[in-house]
Amino acid sequence: MPKTIEPFQISTSDEALADLKRRLQYTRWPERETVDDWTQGMPLGYTQEICEYWANEYDWRATEARLNALPHFRTEIDGLGIHFLHVRSKDPSALPLIMTHGWPGSFIEFLKVIGPLTDPAAHGLGDDGPAFHIVCPSLPGYGYSEKPSKTGWNADRIADAWSTLMQRLGYQRYFAQGGDWGAIVTTSIGARDKEHCLGIHLNMPVVMPDPDTMNDLTADEQDALDGYQYYQQWDSSYATLQSTRPQTVAYGLADSPAAQLAWIVEKFHSWTDCDGHPENALSRDELLDNVMLYWLTETAASSARLYWESFAKINSDPVQVPVGCSIFPKEIFRSSRRWAEKQFPQLAYWNRLDKGGHFAAFEQPDMFVQELRACFAAMTANQ
Repeated sequence: MPKTIEPFQISTSDEALADLKRRLQYTRWPERETVDDWTQGMPLGYTQEICEYWANEYDWRATEARLNALPHFRTEIDGLGIHFLHVRSKDPSALPLIMTHGWPGSFIEFLKVIGPLTDPAAHGLGDDGPAFHIVCPSLPGYGYSEKPSKTGWNADRIADAWSTLMQRLGYQRYFAQGGDWGAIVTTSIGARDKEHCLGIHLNMPVVMPDPDTMNDLTADEQDALDGYQYYQQWDSSYATLQSTRPQTVAYGLADSPAAQLAWIVEKFHSWTDCDGHPENALSRDELLDNVMLYWLTETAASSARLYWESFAKINSDPVQVPVGCSIFPKEIFRSSRRWAEKQFPQLAYWNRLDKGGHFAAFEQPDMFVQELRACFAAMTANQ
C-alpha cells in the first residue's frame, strides 16, 4: 500500500524560544582572537553582536509564519519521516524538479527561487523558458526530517529515497538539482535512476581532476587546484571532525546556540561571495533563519553524521543522463568542463558565472533561476 503524504506545519513552542534566549544571555565567551581578521575563525566581536541581536531583536515568529505560508508535507520513506516543500506550478507544461540542499544549509536556501521557478511570468521572466513543479526535501537528520537511528543513510540511499518521493508525488519523470551534499545526492540520482530522471543540474559538481591534463592545465583548472589546496589546508577541519567524530563535536553545538551559530556562519563567511563579511551576501535575518533550522530541530549531531556516512564513499559512477553545471566563482570546488566530461558524458550545459558562491540560490537567486531555466530548456529541446 502506498505511504501517505501528510500536510505539515512548523510549530515552535514558547518554551523553546525562551530557552534559546536564556542560553544566549548566559553564554560563556572565550577570549578575543589574536588577529584582526577571520583566519582564526569567527571573530568574538561579531559573534557577540549577532548573538545579542538574535536574543533581543530577531523575530522567529515572523519567519515561522512566512515558512508556514508554503505547502509543507511529511511522508515515510524507507522507515524514515521525510519533510519536504511541494509547490506546484499553474503551467500545465511545468517540469517536475527536486532540489536538494547541503550542510550547513537547508530548504531555506531555495525560498527566493521557488516563486520565479514555479511562475516565471508573474516574476517578469516571460514565457520563453520552462516553469517547474518544485519539491524541496530536508535531508535525513536535517530540519524537519527525522533523524536516522541506525547507520546506512548515505548519499546513495538518499538518492533512492528522492526517487521514491518523486514517484509517490506522481512524477514518473523528473529533473533534479543540487549543491554541496545536494550535488552529491543529485549526481547519485543521475547515476542510479536513469529510468525516471530526465537530467540533473549541479552548482558544485564534485569531480576529480583528470590526471591526463596535469601537464596542460587551463587557467580555470589551475584556479580549481589552487582552490582545492586552500580548502584542504585552511577550510576542511569541520569536515574532518564531522566525518570522523560527529557525536563528539555535537555536544558543544547542541548545548550552546553561540557555538552552533559560529560553526555555521563562519562557513557563510568563507563560502559566499561576500567581500569579507557574510552580511554583504545575505542579511543577518537570513543567516539566523538558517541557523534556527539547526538549533530548534536539535540536528547538530544528525546533520554531521551525513559526513560520517558518505564523506569517503562518494559515488563517482558515470552519469548517463544529461547534466548541466553552473560554476560560481566563490564555490569551494570549481571543476573544468573537460574534467566534468569524464564523469558526465552527456554534458548538456556548462556556464561559469562572474558573481556568487557556494549558496547560489540564496546569494544570487536571479542568476540561479536563469541558470536552471537555460539548462533544462537546453535538455528538453534535445529530447
